Amino acid sequence: MTTSLEFFFDCSSPWTYMAFTRIQPIAKRFKQAINWKPILVGGVFNSVNQSLYAARESMFDNERRLTYYMKDLQDWAQLCDIRIGWPDFHPVNSVKAMRGCFVAEEAGLLIPYAQKVFEAYWGELRDISDDTVLEQLISELGMDKKSFFEKIQSPEYKDRLRQNTDELIARGGYGSPTLYLNGDDMYFGNDRLPLVEARLAALQDPGRS
Repeated sequence: MTTSLEFFFDCSSPWTYMAFTRIQPIAKRFKQAINWKPILVGGVFNSVNQSLYAARESMFDNERRLTYYMKDLQDWAQLCDIRIGWPDFHPVNSVKAMRGCFVAEEAGLLIPYAQKVFEAYWGELRDISDDTVLEQLISELGMDKKSFFEKIQSPEYKDRLRQNTDELIARGGYGSPTLYLNGDDMYFGNDRLPLVEARLAALQDPGRS
């Protein structure tokens, strides 16, 4: 039986950056293909998780919680061997960068493109809503600037991002990253990857389940 693994993601989430980094070696170990699904996480929050905004504001008003949150973030970053800072302009409008994932995918460059977007925002604290930043990232990948910006402004690519976002909402998701095994087995968050890994192992060896 073939197992499917879907990864719904928005590069504006630090925890998604970590999960993006960690899921790839897990999938490679199990020879498991990943169906990458770019979304706009703000659209998800606005539709089904508006309480997150108040919870986020509450945390930033609580020095103890904020101090621990930042420590936790750095502990995870060290574990994942990536740089995580905190952009002054967070949360950023990631819509253009996320539409760009579809353009990169067509060129066979989705993973290196997403990696560069994650690194630019979280590691280098650069504004990924800025066309100049995106232009530099795609130039480093050898992508055509004119075609890239024409496509991300076109109705087709706007619709593709909206459709993925709506799909996640319809399937019970409420944030990024969200993973699905075999269509309906949902896992939310970077810290759920051990469960994904255990389930992949069980699916490949039913005697372990």
